[in-house]
Amino acid sequence: MKVNLFGWNFTVTPARYFLTAVALLGIIVIVFRLVTGMGAVTNLSDEWPWGLWIAFDVLTGVALAGGGYSTALIVHILHQDRYYPVARGAMLTSLLGYLLVMAGLFLDIGQWFNFWRPFVSWGHASVLFEVFWCVSIYTSIQFLEFGEVVTERIGRKWHLYFKKMIPVLMIIGVVLPTLHQSSLGALFLIAVHKVYPLWWSEWLPAYFLLSSFFVGPAMVCVESILSGRVFRHPVPLHVLRGLAYIGGVMMFLYLLLKVHDFTVRGLWPLVFKGNLQSWFFFFEMGLCLCVPLGILFTLWGRTKSGLLTYGVLTSLGVIMNRLNTAITAMVMEGKSLYFPSIWEIIVSAALLAMGCLLYCFIVENFYILDYKPKADKEKVPMQHRLAEAELENH
Repeated sequence: MKVNLFGWNFTVTPARYFLTAVALLGIIVIVFRLVTGMGAVTNLSDEWPWGLWIAFDVLTGVALAGGGYSTALIVHILHQDRYYPVARGAMLTSLLGYLLVMAGLFLDIGQWFNFWRPFVSWGHASVLFEVFWCVSIYTSIQFLEFGEVVTERIGRKWHLYFKKMIPVLMIIGVVLPTLHQSSLGALFLIAVHKVYPLWWSEWLPAYFLLSSFFVGPAMVCVESILSGRVFRHPVPLHVLRGLAYIGGVMMFLYLLLKVHDFTVRGLWPLVFKGNLQSWFFFFEMGLCLCVPLGILFTLWGRTKSGLLTYGVLTSLGVIMNRLNTAITAMVMEGKSLYFPSIWEIIVSAALLAMGCLLYCFIVENFYILDYKPKADKEKVPMQHRLAEAELENH
């Protein structure tokens, strides 16, 4: 059932009812956490100061939102215009991802009312300080980039100004993520004696940067195929295949660097040790890196189901890598184990639900999936041209 309120459309389905219920429950838990503190809703402790909200909501969220900068680099900087059909969808997914990252980071601050201090307290020697500023500025840049989309429907008099800013914003928006994506890996460099060797390396910044780049095309494949089914707007397979192959090259470089690093440091015995860490490592590297990389070089990788499987496994692999680096790698003998509380899980699920609902609302009300440049106006769908005419009349 489609609801129209003050000219804004939103389709109501059982799945969206469920997402709304999860989001509302999460909001209640969030308010309770902000009022009572972290101890009442999390299983964090002095031994485990970082848990699910950092490992998943922040570290993983930043990586999965990398589709925005990698697609912008390919489409707008390298001018590979054949990938334009997925550019706006990737940009929207990235913007929503960074908003959820900021929310997760805010929730993980013990005294949340001091969130403003990094703006005035210049801890320039801290990697976290650089991450905070880069993420904050990049999220602002994405807001400005999205202004081009918003002003196509509302505030049309500002559209030309936003359009003129896009080239500069794109350049800044491609440079900034390379800084904080790699810096998130650098956070663990000083924990050489706390991080299990399978996930610690001097190459951690490069690992985080490479994985954030190749997960971008994987997320674009997942988002495009699923949204194509939901909104009945399929993306041509040759577009997704081309992006997937670019991601595959970066995955292969990542794998080569890992093999070289493990060989130089003599870590292969730990890979086959048979303990908890080695099993998680096999899951991450075997099932979620080597398998999707292999899919791309088979006939299955030329089909929609193959590309969806590649995208899901690659995304899952990056999720596992971030969770392993922040949690599994910290499991040591004599140290208590950490498992997130039900409330931590609910909050993370709620943030995802909010992101999905916002994505659906924006796609249904703005030119995202079926956008084409104005220069190609004859190919713009008739319903959009009629909508533009109606807006001009108002």
